[in-house]
Amino acid sequence: MKTEDIEPFFAALKAANPQPNTELEYTSVFELLTAVLLSAQATDVGVNKATRRLFLVANTPQAMLDLGLEGLEGYIKTIGLYRSKARHLMQTCHILVERHGGQVPRTREALEALPGVGRKTANVVLNVAFGEATMAVDTHIFRVGNRTGLAPGRNPLEVEKRLLERVPQQYMVDAHHWLILLGRYVCQARKPRCWECVVAPYCGYQPKTPAP
Repeated sequence: MKTEDIEPFFAALKAANPQPNTELEYTSVFELLTAVLLSAQATDVGVNKATRRLFLVANTPQAMLDLGLEGLEGYIKTIGLYRSKARHLMQTCHILVERHGGQVPRTREALEALPGVGRKTANVVLNVAFGEATMAVDTHIFRVGNRTGLAPGRNPLEVEKRLLERVPQQYMVDAHHWLILLGRYVCQARKPRCWECVVAPYCGYQPKTPAP
């Protein structure tokens, strides 16, 4: 993507969706962390369905510990890899209670030290909960970054670094959401819906997919 096309690319995304947000449902930083941890290799719809019930009975680290591993598994067993996710979440709750007073830490180092929390999850929490200009590169953003030519890279970290270099500062905090939604609903893996894409004029992908 040409440098001069980047600003209008994001201006078009902003005009179409001025206040983007995550599709995961949460009411606290801990609920957000939990939902993101559970969302790996799962859909937001599936995670929300499980957490709506879970958060009614356990929406703090201590309440999650009181629920116990088997109790937690019962609430999230519809989510893929639920056994390992439950174990990681319980371990994370122990650390939050013992080292952080039951609060979710605000630094990348402390977040990435939590079991089951990698760079992508930490980036989501830092961006969504604390408003930091981070870029959580999932499969959608990785695809969009490469396909559009906005941020080509061989792996998620390369795409993340390229995006941090190229995204204009005024769009940085919301860029993560715009790119995920673009990849999820329009710039889809099998067949990009170029005919309904608001950023098609600025995208480097050729040839554009014609309308069905």
